[in-house]
Amino acid sequence: MFRTIGVVGAGTMGRSIAEMLAVKGLDVLLVEKSQEHLESALEMLEASLDRQMERWAITAAEKKLILNRIHKQKSLQDLGECDLVIETVSEDLDLKKQVFEELDRFLPETSVLASNTSTLSLTELAGVTQHPERVIGMHFVYPAFRVDVVEIIRGLQTSDDTFDRTKSFTEMVLDKKGVMVYESPGFVTTRLICLLINEALHLMEEGVASPEDIDTAMRIGYQFERGPLEMADRFGLDSVLAALERMFREYGELKYRPSFLLKKKVRAGQLGVKTGVGFFQYGKDGDRLP
Repeated sequence: MFRTIGVVGAGTMGRSIAEMLAVKGLDVLLVEKSQEHLESALEMLEASLDRQMERWAITAAEKKLILNRIHKQKSLQDLGECDLVIETVSEDLDLKKQVFEELDRFLPETSVLASNTSTLSLTELAGVTQHPERVIGMHFVYPAFRVDVVEIIRGLQTSDDTFDRTKSFTEMVLDKKGVMVYESPGFVTTRLICLLINEALHLMEEGVASPEDIDTAMRIGYQFERGPLEMADRFGLDSVLAALERMFREYGELKYRPSFLLKKKVRAGQLGVKTGVGFFQYGKDGDRLP
């Protein structure tokens, strides 16, 4: 069973995954592209834990234990002892290939290489490695520590052993439901949620309803925790746009063509929670403002 886990990339998703793994009692080795980014990520992670303390979700002692399980690492080569490495860098195929190629050179053959990609081909990522059978997708839904499902994506050469070990780890250690998905752009969750978000944007463009009323209708009418527009803000509007553009290219169907309003928001730098404004406004701790 996996005990020491590497996480490559300490952005929004990487931090969420690292926190979730540490809460489960696992040692996490966290790598970022620079020491500055790494220090910033740890500060934001600690702030997340402080907010949980304020809500009495964890104690000060638990916070200390969680932080002590997350170890800052300077480079990918520091992950050589990991049983599992989860890559969470930007949705850039060339960048991910570079990470996988480097990791494959010094990780033991028994280690599993996983990507948190939401749209890219696991088969193509595995193609740059000498051991494509150990490459798999583990697509967590944000926030990883609260959402109890993981899409486990098989590439063309992913072995049964790699899949079985990953699924057992997901369900027995992380206590999440592992859903097996065969490789397809957007998989299940991204493909469906991006279409919902895109259609909500078309409703806005057509003046059918305000952003608040669109989200309220879906939250109350279909028992969503958040409406599609606030979901987009929390995913990052640039990430939603990138996912839709890739699916549009791959499938060639008009339903995946991104809304013009989404493109304008991204061009304006209004990316959602991470910039403080998207379709709604947010405070520095990520809470939505009135």
